[in-house]
Amino acid sequence: MVIFRKRVPGLSEVALAKFLARACRAARLRGTVNVAVTGSRELRALNNRFRGKDKPTDVLSFPPVLGLSRDFAGDVAISAEIAAQSARRLGHSAAEEVKILALHGVLHLAGYDHERDRDQMARKEEGLRKSLGLPVGLIERSGPSENSQQKASTAKFAKDARRKQRKARSASPIRATQGSR
Repeated sequence: MVIFRKRVPGLSEVALAKFLARACRAARLRGTVNVAVTGSRELRALNNRFRGKDKPTDVLSFPPVLGLSRDFAGDVAISAEIAAQSARRLGHSAAEEVKILALHGVLHLAGYDHERDRDQMARKEEGLRKSLGLPVGLIERSGPSENSQQKASTAKFAKDARRKQRKARSASPIRATQGSR
């Protein structure tokens, strides 16, 4: 079920429900997902109540109470206001941004957690975003995770070391050649 408490230009309940069904299939999430598109004030209250963070956020996911129903996958709440601001900043429509946020919420309901999963959710979101025809995803735009930053730092160190080795070899009259492996 999709409920719009705040309207999003270019997006209807029916269109979001169809997208949501596609996103759930793509994420292999079974069960009904409810989505409420509302305002930042309500997202702030929910964020404070359930996560102890007294600030508005763009999307929240609420998995079902264990054992309540096998046919219910959970709820997703999206701030239409933050979605519109992000869309303007990133150069796409608010309707696309709400879909990006819905996909992000669906992945959380499917068990992904970008704060702990070593970029597994980021890779999944990127692949699904591309297959669903969406612009840059939520995790991608927030920058690399610590694990990704560490990998990038290690790669840069290795690249610098190789560059220094090549420079040293080119300055030396003795040349080494690489044999076949």
